Amino acid sequence: MKKIMSFFGITAWLVAIMLLALACSDDMDINKVYAFYLVCMPVQKKIVQGEVAEIRCQIIKEGDYQDTKFFIRMFQPDGVGELRLDDGRVLLPNDLYPLEKETFRMYYTSHCSDQQVIDVYIEDNHGQVVQKTFSFQNDKGEETEDDYDNL
Repeated sequence: MKKIMSFFGITAWLVAIMLLALACSDDMDINKVYAFYLVCMPVQKKIVQGEVAEIRCQIIKEGDYQDTKFFIRMFQPDGVGELRLDDGRVLLPNDLYPLEKETFRMYYTSHCSDQQVIDVYIEDNHGQVVQKTFSFQNDKGEETEDDYDNL
């Protein structure tokens, strides 16, 4: 009887050890993709031809993964102008440029007297995209009653 009990005891131990070994996994569940969004300071709404508007931006991430890289691209569906980064790079429409910093400035120079719209896309190397649209009305410098408070 002792031999049977010893046999079942050893068998139970072996089954328990095999279950524990099979339950363990070398694959750690590490999250490499975190959502992010782009925060921008308020931007002027009116601009005259030749004027430069500063756009201050910061990428806010919900988590941190060291190997995440960010890129920027722009489109200009309305108007004519030039968008450049604070490091001096001029952004051409639909070209993808690496972003070196998560806090950066862009400078938009107006080259026309029409309404101007620029769409800025921030992408990461995991395929996520955040889009912001900036719109500028032409400021012709004409004074109207609406520009001043009534006395």
